[in-house]
Amino acid sequence: MAAVTLSFSLAACGGAQGKDGDDAAPSDLNDITIGLLMPEKKISRYEAFDFPIFKDKVDELTDGQGVVRYANANGDQTAQNRQMRSMVDAKVDVIVVDAVDAAAVASEVKYAKEQGIPVIAYDRLAEGPVDAYVSFNNTVVGEVQGRSLAEAVPGESIVMINGSPADPNAAMFKEGAKGELTGLTVAKEYDTDGWDPQKAKKNMAEAIKQLGVSKIKGVLSANDGMAGGVVEALKEAGVTDMPPITGQDADIEAVRRIVTGEQYMTVYKPYPNEAEAAAEMAVAKVRSHDIQFDALTRDSVDSPTDKDIPAALVPVIELTRDNIKDTVVADGVHKVDEICVAEIREACKAAKLL
Repeated sequence: MAAVTLSFSLAACGGAQGKDGDDAAPSDLNDITIGLLMPEKKISRYEAFDFPIFKDKVDELTDGQGVVRYANANGDQTAQNRQMRSMVDAKVDVIVVDAVDAAAVASEVKYAKEQGIPVIAYDRLAEGPVDAYVSFNNTVVGEVQGRSLAEAVPGESIVMINGSPADPNAAMFKEGAKGELTGLTVAKEYDTDGWDPQKAKKNMAEAIKQLGVSKIKGVLSANDGMAGGVVEALKEAGVTDMPPITGQDADIEAVRRIVTGEQYMTVYKPYPNEAEAAAEMAVAKVRSHDIQFDALTRDSVDSPTDKDIPAALVPVIELTRDNIKDTVVADGVHKVDEICVAEIREACKAAKLL
């Protein structure tokens, strides 16, 4: 199943004309500056996919004249707040922010709005008066993980390695997953500050010590980075035949683990669709193309501070050993020769990737 593209033509919605009398729209509607703030570098997708895909789409929509001012907070919300304040003071036209901490960024969202700069929340739903939100359906992400694990180890005992309490998405992943774990016993459950793989490894080692490896029949890991930590902990405990382990993000290392059988599945979130939708939303917002903006935000979500926030929720796909070619390879996220490094070439042949 290939990714479903969320893309609309700006030209079909009125050309390059803003609202009459709207001083916020630049006189040359290709002369746009967008602030893009990403949260961290431990998860490789932000630097490797989201930023370059977003930038390329802005270039396409603005005939190469649009500027993307980029910053990555590397997991530090204080740094991200400084980065956002700097962009507001530099008078960018619009800000797209993936918050490190959804609640702690609210003051900067409010400041941006006070300065007349719209804010679009990306991937994580920032609190404060955001104009729109683009992400994946995070409850469905958890449902896919939970359902996959329940089918793999029906009636068994599992460990849950959840995401960061500061990330509102983590709560939705957890809620979605638990709704699908019918018949399973959650023997141990941990929240993981900062989605840190080393903290996930430590928590998994604690679960192994308390439960014993024989009683752990599966692990619901909320993302791929933490799944890597789980695998390390199990290996250090002497496990060679891994129980089913879930993930999310389709990181290259996770895809390799799925090929070799060390990880059972991941949730593939088509980053090109999300990043391109965000770029189109940002450009449409600056150009005051309300019809275009509404077409891109057909959903709505609530945050703790705001209700009925216009949103675009991109579909997700369960990725297993059987559909690697039809998902991440078909979408150009990973190439076969990048996945199939020398040490796993035989496993790649068995998975019919080579």
